[in-house]
Amino acid sequence: MASNRKMVPECRKALDQMKYEIAAELGLPVGGGLSQFENVEFATELGGISSGSIKEDYWGHIASRDAGAVGGSITRRLVQQAEQTLFGMQ
Repeated sequence: MASNRKMVPECRKALDQMKYEIAAELGLPVGGGLSQFENVEFATELGGISSGSIKEDYWGHIASRDAGAVGGSITRRLVQQAEQTLFGMQ
């Protein structure tokens, strides 16, 4: 049983976009989000990672704490959006 299965499979693209937006806000050098940075040199400053060695959707060089911060921020934003939607319906 896959616990990571999406209830609405079409949401995958939106969640990925949110994931990379949050990673960028936190200053994390991750694959798909690197192309949107003007200055990619900070990746080499964080432990000798070169921007050419970072693959799309590869998060293995990110600390668990940082990856968890991204996941927590996604959850926080989704809850805020749901609350705004519910309060707007009243």
